[in-house]
Amino acid sequence: MQTRHVKIIGTGKYMPKRRVTDSEMDRALGVPEGWVRKKTNVIHRHFVEDETASFMGAKAAYAALEAAGLTFDDVDCLVCTSGTMEQPIPCTAALIQEAMGQQHSGVPAFDINSTCLSFVAGLDVMSYMVEAGRYRRVLLVSTEIASKGLNWKQKESAALFGDGAAAAVIAKSGPEERSRILSACMETYSAGAHLSEIRGGGSGRPAGAFAPETAEHYLFDMQGEPLFRMASKKLPDFMNRLLAGAECSIANIKLVIPHQGSAMAMRLLSRKLRISEEQLLYITPDHGNTISASIPMGLHEAIRQGRIERGDRVLLIGTSAGLTLGGVVLDY
Repeated sequence: MQTRHVKIIGTGKYMPKRRVTDSEMDRALGVPEGWVRKKTNVIHRHFVEDETASFMGAKAAYAALEAAGLTFDDVDCLVCTSGTMEQPIPCTAALIQEAMGQQHSGVPAFDINSTCLSFVAGLDVMSYMVEAGRYRRVLLVSTEIASKGLNWKQKESAALFGDGAAAAVIAKSGPEERSRILSACMETYSAGAHLSEIRGGGSGRPAGAFAPETAEHYLFDMQGEPLFRMASKKLPDFMNRLLAGAECSIANIKLVIPHQGSAMAMRLLSRKLRISEEQLLYITPDHGNTISASIPMGLHEAIRQGRIERGDRVLLIGTSAGLTLGGVVLDY
């Protein structure tokens, strides 16, 4: 069963208070003026000040509920779909529930983590639960603080990222409604597992083993060029399989909302997958790469800007650490 009669009924986002310009990033990275904008096309992004991931997630969640015309009492499941965690235990979803002031609600809360594709994975998995009637309405929250784990010695990757949160409420669509999920696909090629990783903090390199001389193991490490080459090779055939599952072509897609990985990734999508400029939603210049929050942020902006209306066909697509490719075709 690929088709699911499930719709997105509300979205929201939260951006941290601190706005960081490309010039500030140039100075922080010790590079010439204009280097960050040329390499990444990120003009500004946001970094947290005193905000936590759960605080941001709660803000985005309440914004999504408001957009849907609902209260927290109308939701029967909360899923955090994030690539970073506030702390190892408990799951970030439980901390978001607490930050929402709903700590006595009993609403089930758990995490789904597929790094940058966490929202796509969460939407795919939880839509089946809604279709089956297990849950009526599910609140999906992606909240990311990339700035705390950047390796500032790896200038090209450090220059890409921003912090922020986005959320979406999903529910079953009515029999007369066009809103539905048509196709979803995810493929992992662990030959690229070590091209994008944080090695420390888990059982392999536990927190207790941290020492200043091994600090880089606890920071984000990305080998951009081999990762890009691998994704470039895999994406076209993956896209064909994803679209075939929805029985449509790229020409039938009103809007493509990609993971906002980098300017180079956007060019790859446009060229390799034959996506026109009018079809592509591009928010990297004023958001940066916000990990799993980038796709739901893009979805939120597409709705807010009037780029999509009910019934329009939308493609969510991206890559993540793993190496994983993932996407969803839906009629909004």
